[in-house]
Amino acid sequence: MAFNDIAKKSQGVQLLQRSLARRRLGHAYLFTGHQLEELELLARTLAKTLNCQQPVLTEGVATDCCDQCLSCRKIDNEGHADIHWARPESKSRIITVDQTRALMHEIQLKPGEAPFKVAIISGADRLNVQAANAFLKTLEEPPAKSILILLSTEPSRILETILSRCLRLNFTTEGRRPLEPLQSEWLNRFSSLAATGQKSLLSRYVLLDSLLQLLAGLRARVDETLSARSPLEKYTDAEKSLRERWEDELAAGIEAEYRRQRADILMLLQGWFRDVWLHTLSAGEELLSYPEIPGADEVARRLTSRQAEENLTVLEQTQRLLHTNVQEALALEVGLLKLQL
Repeated sequence: MAFNDIAKKSQGVQLLQRSLARRRLGHAYLFTGHQLEELELLARTLAKTLNCQQPVLTEGVATDCCDQCLSCRKIDNEGHADIHWARPESKSRIITVDQTRALMHEIQLKPGEAPFKVAIISGADRLNVQAANAFLKTLEEPPAKSILILLSTEPSRILETILSRCLRLNFTTEGRRPLEPLQSEWLNRFSSLAATGQKSLLSRYVLLDSLLQLLAGLRARVDETLSARSPLEKYTDAEKSLRERWEDELAAGIEAEYRRQRADILMLLQGWFRDVWLHTLSAGEELLSYPEIPGADEVARRLTSRQAEENLTVLEQTQRLLHTNVQEALALEVGLLKLQL
């Protein structure tokens, strides 16, 4: 994909193209947004534009790629010698210091077949402390003809010393995103169960089962989608070592994307419980996250504003707990049992 193929160019894309046209591209960028896949697409498009053999020119300067030349195709297939990626590794779901050092070694070398070397760290919030510190030296003294691009859906987890050295471009959709049909259907069901359920242990487990079923389906879809896009499907005759690396990257990618989408679901739930809290305060409908979802007002009638506020704290604690290696089902069970309904 080229920048021109993006249906509605965001301010971030416009800023990138303006910087390209003025020959003022920064040496290090942090792309933030809701979906890592979209951020990878943008980083890949920038890398293609910098190294395209037949670029779209604005006053003689490349501001977009052709998306067809050999260089563009190599970058799309992650087979370009001057474009290097780092992603969280397998079960650890972190970007290790060894990965970072290997990436920095590559970026220090002169470009081999293109004008620019590009290093892309996907999921930069997964850099462990040692990896982040190893990355800082290159970030402070980047080699000539090199661009560093960090991608993150959770920039608040990135070290401040790294954030301060990157130009940040936010590709997050402005305003509250409309609910997807599946999200709307599930939240309606959850709200109905919460509104009509009794204060019993069984009713809590009914809610937990509803959430776990949603997450199980979510993981299956993520697995299917990312597996279909993996080079493992395209290059079945690749060398064993390369296939093993792709398998590790796929496993890490699936886990990272699942965790991101799981966080979205829990934020959806937190928005609904925030509506419950606002109802206890008799707030206006214009302040509600999901005024179209009935049931929150019914739950609010059974709670004090203090109890409703405590529910939000429980959900925040559950989110933080899920960032650790705690067992998912157990963390969600404990969290739901603490909620006051």
